[in-house]
Amino acid sequence: MKPPSSKPPAAKPPASTNGNGNGNRAGIGMTSARTRERLIQRLRDQGIVNPAVLDQIRNVPRHLFVDEALATRAYEDTALPIGHGQTISQPFVVARMTEALIEGGTPGKVLEIGTGCGYQTAVMAPLVRFIYSIERIGALLQRAKAQARELNINNVHFRHGDGFQGWNAHGPYDAILMAAAPLAIPEVLFGQLAPGGGRLIAPVGPEGRQQLVRITRRGDEFQKETLGLVSFVPLLKGLN
Repeated sequence: MKPPSSKPPAAKPPASTNGNGNGNRAGIGMTSARTRERLIQRLRDQGIVNPAVLDQIRNVPRHLFVDEALATRAYEDTALPIGHGQTISQPFVVARMTEALIEGGTPGKVLEIGTGCGYQTAVMAPLVRFIYSIERIGALLQRAKAQARELNINNVHFRHGDGFQGWNAHGPYDAILMAAAPLAIPEVLFGQLAPGGGRLIAPVGPEGRQQLVRITRRGDEFQKETLGLVSFVPLLKGLN
């Protein structure tokens, strides 16, 4: 699944909130445009400034990525369960990680570890060239792939795999984003990070004491920044 040499097909905007498009995507009531704007203002108040990231949080229909029973809570700034012991990340955390990922310029190739329901994938897709996304839970991966097709996202390659191994075949990556927390970043991932400024965004540490970090590779040196406290499910080995 090598990327084509020609210009890739762009990921189309995944949703319309102006009321003229697909009603299921635009949402009604607690998933309406007004509700989304309240979320955007909250993210601004918390320090998210990149307009492209804010537009993605506004436009991606988060209510489609959660169970129907939780749809009215989709635009709250909170994590929500998606089954299989996993969660859809808090919008602020998704925005913060995406902003940190693209801050140094538009990544060509991104490795995402922990596809989950595909929400983080959908937010990133128009902001990068290609995404290679790994998920260890087969049922979640199938759900994410179906949602990507529904939203016309066509620059993502999915794999049912173990995130501890990364995806060496398509490396090195301009950026790596981990959506589950290891106690320590697997050594193999450092080798899959591009040496000329590749950056890795990851939550690291035990439950209840995780730090979001950004590691930038400059040749054989790795510079670490701490971006704040977060709470993620742990990164697990093996397939399910």
